[in-house]
Amino acid sequence: MAEQVLVTGANGFIVSHSIAQLLAEGKQVIGTVRNPDDPVRTAHLRALPRAETGLRMVAADLMSKDPFSDFLDVDFVLHMASPYVLTVKDPQRDLVDPAVQGTLSLLRAAARSSRIKRVVLTSSMAAITDEPDGRVLTESDWNDKSSLTRNAYYFSKTMAERAAWEFMAREKPGFDLVVINPFMVIGPSLSAEINTSNQILVDVTAGVYPAILALEWGFVDVRDVANAHVRALAAPNAQGRYICAAANRNMAHLVSLLAKAGAPQAKLPKLDLSGGFGTGLMTLMSYAQPAGVGSYLRTHLGRVPRFDNTKIQRDLGIGFRDVDQTIIDTVHDLIRHGHLKSI
Repeated sequence: MAEQVLVTGANGFIVSHSIAQLLAEGKQVIGTVRNPDDPVRTAHLRALPRAETGLRMVAADLMSKDPFSDFLDVDFVLHMASPYVLTVKDPQRDLVDPAVQGTLSLLRAAARSSRIKRVVLTSSMAAITDEPDGRVLTESDWNDKSSLTRNAYYFSKTMAERAAWEFMAREKPGFDLVVINPFMVIGPSLSAEINTSNQILVDVTAGVYPAILALEWGFVDVRDVANAHVRALAAPNAQGRYICAAANRNMAHLVSLLAKAGAPQAKLPKLDLSGGFGTGLMTLMSYAQPAGVGSYLRTHLGRVPRFDNTKIQRDLGIGFRDVDQTIIDTVHDLIRHGHLKSI
């Protein structure tokens, strides 16, 4: 009998790729979405190979009292549903509560099942740091600086992951927990919707950034992140947290690559403010930005993230795609879906 996997947040960017891989491996998948009958948000899932026989979509709301119990007669769980947005009206209500309560609801329900072997949770590098400080980050690092007023999204990811580990230590359920901590996830999308990370590439080409800033990101291909989640389900030596990131690229390199990849160039930033003066100026200007964006700029301008990804390569056998090629693939995909115009 085929192994069964519950996957939460099934129509998400990373999640859709994970489901495609699970189906390709012959797994039976139950995917939770807010509305399984929404043709726009579920069409790409129904179109996947083997979806007709291997995928069942069910309704679940993270803020419901017990959204998952009815669907946990399964072997494994991928808990990937969580809000991802930098600026919201009420960080507690819109970010922290859904992330923490959704995670705890899932774990409590899973603990009542005698069948589940492992839960794999999607966390983030946001739970490891919110302000790169030059140190090489590992899975032992935790973000202890974020709050409701400072990088609230980062705070929500940190609180949700901490709640998960505290639950495991306190309740000692019959399954184990593995956590994937991706950095900036980009790549081709299986749906026409655009995710928050890919939107950054669109923003760079649309004139949202007035200049080339001293920003540097750790990137990872969505297909590699999905692969990490699927491998983590059954890898016998998988344990703990896993930094999931390939390599860094700064904004100047990103702008150059976007132009080469065929993105429209008219509004690409040309003024270079990546030096000390520009960084100081943009830090001052960050206070005029929406709260989430401003907080992000103040904690990331002029800082270079460094990380060690050897654990995920060793334990899960993950090999990362070249970041430049991923950026090129993303541009072509954004053009295909109409989010960017081709030159």
